Amino acid sequence: MAPDPRDKSQRGRKSKATKLPQVRTGPSPDDAHEIVYFRRHASDDPSQTEPGRGALNSYPTSVRAKIRAVLIAVAAAPPKRFAGGGYWEAMKGEMSGWFEIRADGPGRHHCRLFCLLDYAAQGREKPLLVVVDGRDKPFRTTLSASDYVAVRRMGQEYLARNPRSVS
Repeated sequence: MAPDPRDKSQRGRKSKATKLPQVRTGPSPDDAHEIVYFRRHASDDPSQTEPGRGALNSYPTSVRAKIRAVLIAVAAAPPKRFAGGGYWEAMKGEMSGWFEIRADGPGRHHCRLFCLLDYAAQGREKPLLVVVDGRDKPFRTTLSASDYVAVRRMGQEYLARNPRSVS
């Protein structure tokens, strides 16, 4: 058998193709997200200045703990890779583009937090997981159409400003 003309140190190695670095133009859905709360400007009611944070803080302690744990897990996952387990759900229909964090509270109540994912916020290195609003409802009931309209209006108010109004 004839000797291998290749250098012995190069046997079995494949040539490495040079990879060009990718240029980032902004936050990516694959990045970990920063959790922020939408801050309203035109509210005379101090409890409505940050409706998402206000709703979350109004929930019972056990529900707040569950929801905060879900927020942290979703933001770190990132959201598109998070297996919701019934806690993090993409909404459908007129609420398409929204996400809902669900947690059951005492007294057969369902607590909901409505969130948006924002990849276009100016001055932010990470994409944002924005807590916009929250609602609670009795077991086996639905939120009214006017509740969903109010949530969508807050989302429009949030998206109307850039840099975003968050805390």
